[in-house]
Amino acid sequence: MPDSRPQQPPSSSGSSSSRTDGSALLLCGARLTDGRTVDVRLGGGRIEAVGTAGSLSMHTARVDLTGYLLLPAPTEPHAHGDTALSADGDGPVSYDDQEVQRRTTEAALLYLGHGATALRSHVRVGDVQGLGALAAVLQARRALRGLAELTAVAMPRVLTGLAGAEELAMLRDAVKMGASVVGGCPDLDPDPTGYVEAVLEVASEHGCPVDLHTDGDDPARLARLAAMAGGLRPGVTLGPCGGLGRLPSEVASRAADRLAAAGVTVVCLPQGGCSGVERRGTAPVRLLRAAGVRVVAGSGALRDVSNPVGRGDPLEAAYLLASRYGLRPEDAYDAVSSSARAALGLPEVRVEAGFPAELLAVRGDRLAGALSLAYSRIVVHQGHVVARTNAVREFCGSAAAVALDLPRQGRGGGPS
Repeated sequence: MPDSRPQQPPSSSGSSSSRTDGSALLLCGARLTDGRTVDVRLGGGRIEAVGTAGSLSMHTARVDLTGYLLLPAPTEPHAHGDTALSADGDGPVSYDDQEVQRRTTEAALLYLGHGATALRSHVRVGDVQGLGALAAVLQARRALRGLAELTAVAMPRVLTGLAGAEELAMLRDAVKMGASVVGGCPDLDPDPTGYVEAVLEVASEHGCPVDLHTDGDDPARLARLAAMAGGLRPGVTLGPCGGLGRLPSEVASRAADRLAAAGVTVVCLPQGGCSGVERRGTAPVRLLRAAGVRVVAGSGALRDVSNPVGRGDPLEAAYLLASRYGLRPEDAYDAVSSSARAALGLPEVRVEAGFPAELLAVRGDRLAGALSLAYSRIVVHQGHVVARTNAVREFCGSAAAVALDLPRQGRGGGPS
C-alpha cells in the first residue's frame, strides 16, 4: 500500500531553478492520452504552454514526469466530511467542532492524495448539531486553502410542518454562513415534495445550486422532482439514485428521460453508498447516459458507519465504472474529472495553454492501465505540486523477475 502520510511537495529535479518566487513550474516529459510526450509550463495557476519534450527549457523549478501520464485532476462531487473516518469510534458519531474539523481536514487530504483537488462535502445542519458541524467544515475549508478547494452542502433533515420550520430558518442561516450549495434528503421528510419545494425556494433566493440525496426508487417522486427542477440555475444534482437501477427497465428509462429533459445531473457512487447496506446499489449508469443525463461519479461514505472500508479514490470510482458497467476508460475518467467539474460549476480543465493548472500525473502510459494500477501519483493544484504518492513494487530474490524484466513502480522504475 502507498504511504499516505503527509509529505512535503517534491523537490525539483533536473536543472536547478534560478527563480525562487514559485510562480512557474515546468513539468517535463509527461505523456498525454493522445500519445504525445510533452513539457508543460505552469504559471499564475494556469497552463502557460504545452510543447514537445525539451522545447520549453527554462530556468525554473522542474518536475520530471518521465513514465507518467498527465491528466486533468479528478474531482470529488459527493463527500461527507463531517462523518468521515468515524467508523472505528465507540458510540454515536461525535459532532464536537474540533473533531468535525479534524475529520473533514483529514478526509480532504486523503482525497487530495488520490488526486482530487476539488470536493463537495455534504454537511448535516439542524437536529442536535445545529450549525456547529457546518462551522467546523467551513473552518477546514479555510485551512485547506492553497491545497484543495472544498465546498459545503447544507443538508437539513426535515423542512416541512412545524418540525421543519426551525430547520428551514437554519438552512437560510447556513447559506449566509458560507454553505454554497443547498441539499438534503427529501426521502426522510414526511412530505418529500414539500421538502424539495423548500430547498428550491432557498436556492432560488440565494442563487445556489441544489444537491439532493435520493434513492430514486419512486418514479412518481422522481418525475415531480424533475418537473420542479427543470430550468433552475445554476443547476440540480441528485444522488446516489441506486434505487433507480432496481426499477423495471421501461420505468427507469422514462425516469431517465425526464431527468435529462430537466437538465438534472446524477452522481452515482460505485464504491458504495452513503445510507447503509440496505440501500446499496449503483444508479443505472449506461441507461442514464443513453438518455442524455450527465452522470458523474463520487465516493460517498469514507470509512464511516455507512461504508467502513470507503477509500475516497476517484480513480477507483472510474475503474469500477469501466470494469463493472462497461464504460470506455475515457468516459469513466470523464465522470470523475471533466463532467464532475462541470457538475460542481468549476472551470473546464484540459492539458492545453490557458486552462487551469489542476492536474494529476499517474505512473503509466495508457489511461486503461492507469485506472488499473495507478498507485504512484503527483497532484497539482493552482499550478503547484501539493501531494505526491510513491509506490514501489519489487519482486525480491526472484531470478524469474530479473530474467523477465518484470515492471515495477517507484523512483527509477518504468511504468507499471
